[in-house]
Amino acid sequence: MRRFFNVLSLLVVAFAISGAPGTAVAAERTIMALGDSLTAGYGLGPGEAFPDQLERALRDSGRDIAVTNAGVSGDTSAGGKGRFAWLIGSGELPDVVIVELGANDGLRAIDPTSTRANLADIIRQAQAAGAVVLLTGMYAPPNLGAEYTEAFNFVYPSLAEEYDVVFYPFFLEGVAGDPSLNQPDGIHPTAEGIGIIVENIWPAVIEALERVE
Repeated sequence: MRRFFNVLSLLVVAFAISGAPGTAVAAERTIMALGDSLTAGYGLGPGEAFPDQLERALRDSGRDIAVTNAGVSGDTSAGGKGRFAWLIGSGELPDVVIVELGANDGLRAIDPTSTRANLADIIRQAQAAGAVVLLTGMYAPPNLGAEYTEAFNFVYPSLAEEYDVVFYPFFLEGVAGDPSLNQPDGIHPTAEGIGIIVENIWPAVIEALERVE
């Protein structure tokens, strides 16, 4: 009799874990937003950063998805590459990685060849870990000359084509240059500006999620 109850208990536990017959248990997807201050939420309040607003929009649309904020203010593509290697090595394996890096490379006039190599390494690491990559582009500051601007701006579309990643050409689309959507420094978006970024990048995020196996 005791053996009967032990077997029964195991069956009850198994049923509780697996759910009722024919009922699918929805697995939560995860997105890692790897970036600089534009991702980290420089100058914004709690819940106003890009990852926070994106997660809220996804959940409001009925999608059970968590978005982690892996943004560090001032980070370059080289810094992001080092951090990403550590995150992956520590067991952080998201379904989608949004790569928003390079703005500080442009501001510091870093050689676009180095920026490209760093971003390519991040993409390769992410894909090797089984993640879908959404690469967001950035434009070089106009004061660095036509040659630098052309080389820098070409980095992102060329990477997107080479590695077949989801591509959003300009992270600050619809926000850059609008004083009403940026903080006094003219560089970092306000909470409202971030909301517009989330709205504009939405189709690319959905496309990335649809690529997850």
